[in-house]
Amino acid sequence: MKYTYLLAILCISWTSLSQIPAGKSVISSLHIFDVKTKKSTEILKEHRHFEAPNWSVDGSHLLINSLGLLEKISPSGVKLGQLPTGTIQKCNNDHGYSFDGKTLYISSSDPSSGISGSLIFKVDSQGGQPQRLTNQGPSYWHGISPDGKTMVYCAERNKNFDIYAMDTQGGQEIRLTTEEGLDDGPEYSPDGKFIYFNSYRTGKMQIWRMHPDGSNAEQLTFDDYSTWFAHIRPNGKEAVVISYLEDQKQSHPFGHQVKLRLLNLKNKKIQDLTEAFYGGQGSINVPSWSPDGSKFAYVRYELEDKKP
Repeated sequence: MKYTYLLAILCISWTSLSQIPAGKSVISSLHIFDVKTKKSTEILKEHRHFEAPNWSVDGSHLLINSLGLLEKISPSGVKLGQLPTGTIQKCNNDHGYSFDGKTLYISSSDPSSGISGSLIFKVDSQGGQPQRLTNQGPSYWHGISPDGKTMVYCAERNKNFDIYAMDTQGGQEIRLTTEEGLDDGPEYSPDGKFIYFNSYRTGKMQIWRMHPDGSNAEQLTFDDYSTWFAHIRPNGKEAVVISYLEDQKQSHPFGHQVKLRLLNLKNKKIQDLTEAFYGGQGSINVPSWSPDGSKFAYVRYELEDKKP
């Protein structure tokens, strides 16, 4: 895998920050999009860099990451404090809750482990000392089965990024994809029948799905955008995806023109939800639907000149 791609796939906050032009700093704004009204509401805007909102299963808060730590934000934009993660203090933006809301899965490096790159951990949804699940890095969590027994993730093994599965109690990892090029962003459908993911196997980043054992891969999008991260609506009928207006090959960089779209999972029709905005890495990497499926959260960015 080329170094330029490896730089882009590293989803930690400081990697995104390294892509910021010299002399500039970031303004991040957290938005909630209402699918019925097609309106986006800004609930938090700060002169700092934060990423990747999840929506808690009980609807009480959104979870974002910034500089290796996880923070809770109310749906109205009130900051509710950090979610404690013990000695794991380098969390990146690949995190999310189990379907029952009891467990939080996080991705983070852990210098004390002696293992290079991001690893996957689980912790009580209220926080605590995380338990490490993966023994190889880099590994980036993206999805959990509805029964809570299996997690799926993107990992680089033998210089190729593929999708893997593992029992949530730990154990041997199972490789689900074997195509050349990047497979990323795996996420279960609410009924557990499919894993949705994005793949570069055709030479263009598109959305695919497969059975949980990795069989019967099917392409769902076919346009000229670079499209990533199918986040499945709780009704199981649609997915919100993020599309780069310009082809990014196998990269998912920060700071490009993107838009969010709604993909019909039955007829494969796709419609724009937002206008183009400045975003990309960090905007909507992980599941962010509200529990009732009426809204989802995402992040927009701006650049400003650094003050002398």
